Amino acid sequence: MYSIIIGLIFVSVGLLNAYPAIGMLGARQLLGLYGIPMTDGNLLTLMQHRAVMLGLIGVFLIVAAFRRELQPAGFILGFASMLSFVVLARLQDDPSRYISKVAMADIAGSALLLVALVFYCLDT
Repeated sequence: MYSIIIGLIFVSVGLLNAYPAIGMLGARQLLGLYGIPMTDGNLLTLMQHRAVMLGLIGVFLIVAAFRRELQPAGFILGFASMLSFVVLARLQDDPSRYISKVAMADIAGSALLLVALVFYCLDT
């Protein structure tokens, strides 16, 4: 029973992390995600790379939903990715509404992952 819940949470959090991967398609998609015009080519490259990395994290979390031996690494990767963004966003004096929205999504994802971690520990 717990393994099904854990799997569903990993898939959900994986999709949440993978969604920004659409930013790898270009400046228009990144503007929609973050509300920041990508007028500098270097910034565009950095943000596209960020999109790829988030896509990889999302895929890993989805795979971990079906491979219990990957779940401990999934917990570490998921928490590190989402909570580091939350901390960095909170350190800003006045984050944009887009950044605040991403931070709130990461808080929700981290809360879900925490529930999965509790079930994982109960299931061991």
